[in-house]
Amino acid sequence: MTTTRFCLIRHGETFWNTERRLQGHTDIPLNARGQLQAQQLALSLKKAHLKFDVLYTSDLKRASDTAAAIAAVFDVPMSADHDLRERHFGVLQGITIDEAPSKQPHVWQAHLAREQDHELEGGESISQLAFRVKSVLEKIGQKHSGQTILIVSHGGTMDMMYRIASKQSLNSAREVSVPNASLSWITHNAFGWAVERWGDTSHLEGPALENVDL
Repeated sequence: MTTTRFCLIRHGETFWNTERRLQGHTDIPLNARGQLQAQQLALSLKKAHLKFDVLYTSDLKRASDTAAAIAAVFDVPMSADHDLRERHFGVLQGITIDEAPSKQPHVWQAHLAREQDHELEGGESISQLAFRVKSVLEKIGQKHSGQTILIVSHGGTMDMMYRIASKQSLNSAREVSVPNASLSWITHNAFGWAVERWGDTSHLEGPALENVDL
């Protein structure tokens, strides 16, 4: 039976992460700690003699710079895919989770309630995100069937990958955290999707921030 393995990596820390500010499609770079996390991650994968076949990344800078650290250490190419981006948070992008209840009360409540078809006024609904993430996983998986695939992406996007692999409903509360520069593994074979392990940060020096993208 052919099994395809996906190693999912969240990007390193950004200044907006430290401010608990919703990033979405806003192209925020890594901060100094995020750059260090990317290096620690890449070197730990090399030290562990990880064997992988391809490296994919979101085209947003915080993810692509994290992937670039891996590409440099392993001397391999990387492929950017727009569909691996974070969810577009509409009018919530650029504000903190402390500001959101007063600045965008109705949209924030819809977000907290996980209303599946609410597009956050110019953003992306949960249903749209689920379709996009499932489609890109299937596309990459079919292209590299039976291989080990590294994907560098984002907290909200990876939470959706977890939901797909674990069959968690879209409207239920988040079950797992996705710390900066964490490693998670999911698999796909004839029996469907499965979560192998999740949220490993043992390769980092010091704690990593959780994702605030609920």
